[in-house]
Amino acid sequence: MNAEGLRLKEERARLFADAGLKGSSLCRAYSDLADGWLSGLLGAQEKVAIVAVGGYGRRELCPGSDLDVFLVHQGVKDVKTVAERLWYPVWDAGIGLDHSVRTVKEAVAVASEDLKAALGLLDARFVAGDPSLAAGLADRVRERWRKRSARWLAALSEEVEARHRAFGEVAFLLEPELKEGRGGLRDVHALQAAALASPVVGLPGADGEEDVLGEPKETLLSVRVELHRRTGKTLDRLLLQEQDGVASALDYPSADALMAAVAGAGRAVAWWSDDGWRRVRSALAGPRGRTSGIDRPVGSGLILREGEVVLGADADPRNDASLVFRAAAAAAENEAPLARSTLERLAAEATDPGDPWPPAARHALVALLGTGRVAIPVFESLDQSGLLARVLPEWETVSSRPQRNAYHRFTVDRHLCEAAANAAALTRQVSRPDLLLVGAWLHDIGKGFPGDHTETGIEVVGRIAPRMGFSPEDAEVLVNLVRHHLLLPDVATRRDLDDPATVEAVASSVGDQQTLELLAALTEADSLATGPAAWGSWKAGLIRDLVDRTARHLGGHRQPETLTLPTAEHVALMDRGEVVVEVGDGGLTVVAPDRPGVFFQVAGTLAVHGLAVRSAVAASEGGMAVQVFEVEPVFGSPPDQERLAGDIEHALDGRLALEAKLADRASAYSGGKRAVSAHPAEARVLVDNEASESATVIEVRAPDGVGVLYRITRALSECGLDVRTAKVSTLGHEVVDAFYVTSAQGTKITGGEHLAEVEGAVLRELEHRE
Repeated sequence: MNAEGLRLKEERARLFADAGLKGSSLCRAYSDLADGWLSGLLGAQEKVAIVAVGGYGRRELCPGSDLDVFLVHQGVKDVKTVAERLWYPVWDAGIGLDHSVRTVKEAVAVASEDLKAALGLLDARFVAGDPSLAAGLADRVRERWRKRSARWLAALSEEVEARHRAFGEVAFLLEPELKEGRGGLRDVHALQAAALASPVVGLPGADGEEDVLGEPKETLLSVRVELHRRTGKTLDRLLLQEQDGVASALDYPSADALMAAVAGAGRAVAWWSDDGWRRVRSALAGPRGRTSGIDRPVGSGLILREGEVVLGADADPRNDASLVFRAAAAAAENEAPLARSTLERLAAEATDPGDPWPPAARHALVALLGTGRVAIPVFESLDQSGLLARVLPEWETVSSRPQRNAYHRFTVDRHLCEAAANAAALTRQVSRPDLLLVGAWLHDIGKGFPGDHTETGIEVVGRIAPRMGFSPEDAEVLVNLVRHHLLLPDVATRRDLDDPATVEAVASSVGDQQTLELLAALTEADSLATGPAAWGSWKAGLIRDLVDRTARHLGGHRQPETLTLPTAEHVALMDRGEVVVEVGDGGLTVVAPDRPGVFFQVAGTLAVHGLAVRSAVAASEGGMAVQVFEVEPVFGSPPDQERLAGDIEHALDGRLALEAKLADRASAYSGGKRAVSAHPAEARVLVDNEASESATVIEVRAPDGVGVLYRITRALSECGLDVRTAKVSTLGHEVVDAFYVTSAQGTKITGGEHLAEVEGAVLRELEHRE
């Protein structure tokens, strides 16, 4: 490494070590350092200029950024020698370099044909050499950009949309892409470029416009700087393992607080980006391409004008407590945005809806929720303008609140809006659509407060519902929807539906048919809004079965006959007195001599073959046992049935090295596995002797992984317990398995010492896995 490269490397290291420099302050300081260094390398040189472009041109040079530079010259013959004098020390210092050597004419020509080059040169900034060359380049590039604005803006709009599809949303991803994601830094830069090209009024970054993106941009830039500084890499995806360190470096009280700030910044940038590009597309379409110029009334004091909902001359925000939600409902019903001028006026003048709300305000909220998915961007506009927190102060506690695991796809507030949108498609299934919609919108509002979110939510909705103007009876229904919003999925996936005590307990909690139908619809809406792992045909079928059984119980009807083990077919197999394995689509039956360990040996073999157990039931008779498993592949296609059956037989007679094979599979599985939660689940064992009249229910919560069911059931077997029924579910990063167990004599487990021994054995097995 030459002396110049070493000097830059040392000065750069000292700069990055200064913890007092954060965000844009560090970026400017680093840009200034690079400016001075490049200027010194160039020295006195005529007809040559170093021009910083892109992020370096904007003086937003992050620790992992490349130096984006043009070496502009005016017919200098030995320009290659000059360039090498600049580039080699940069490379020696270990800094990425994106460089180009051009005449002004050549640079302008490139910018006239290539969008990426044009965007970079829009931020051209003189660094060293001949300033007239740099000024001439910047002026000509910007002039060409404006002249060809229609072409470039259309191309840039397409690039923005494609990038959003490729990188996802900054606000909602567990590990957001700070630069390229929707709501990221690249969106800020794209809007700035659009403002240079377009005469559209109101674009952020345009001359005379308020710098509405300054704060969210600084938030994202500060996080990007610390991410680069901590990792020493050009890393723009905020990985889970880096979030605590970045939060500490930026003085956030926790990583949750950091991610809430990132989500809030991403949402603000995304909203302004959507608004700006909608304006640009409207301008590009011209008068003929826009919506009819004729005003159309869409409610009292509300007009649809050129594709936006605006306030009419007779609108009176100061004295119309329902106007905010009426305007929002009109926008959603017409699939049109609320005009920015409308949002600004409502934010400045709208009155508090009072306590209780006038009926018109509540009806307008229900109408807005009832429009479904088109309501989501309208709610976002209300939130970005501060109107949502004004009419419902509790909303501020969940706004941009992250959930930070792969199971939950959205922040809490967006999850609530998504759940309400899903509920809108289910309103025909219930007798009170208004209660379903509001219940879905508020069911997780307790997550914005300390403590258990359900218990807190009960208190919060108990205050909100009367304030909204609901009757005491309706308010109690809404409170019960919050109280029991997890009841159906928890019971359906963790309890034996054939046990009469299960249905009796659910019916007692629900109380009546109306609440049951509302909870059934809310469960589906909530699960669909949570994420792809939270809803599927298996879970839907279980919940439907539970709802049907509970409805029969509430109506005083007999439950349908259920098939009990062993069936006649099973008895015929058991009479053979030997191991029999029958594998079919989605399930398998194992008949074997009734001895300890059969269940966990089968469970382990299934894990080796990449099969996840959904449920299992077992019975014994005459010294033989039968076990029926419902399974599905963890990944890809099911395994070969003959090979699976053979391995189960080998496991049962001790000829399969289960521990070794499970270890191999776990190693292969974990190789490419990414973190899925900021708060990994801790193993817990819960015992319930009330849920069943004939068995003890042992519920185990633990981090997901290969062989978890095998280890749990092995521990249960070693404690002398027989598993009669198993219900297995995976909630993203966590398994929640419930086992109906009895002693070897077929009785419940009631001794405190024995139960403590069981709990300890299960936890030790799970610790051994880790």
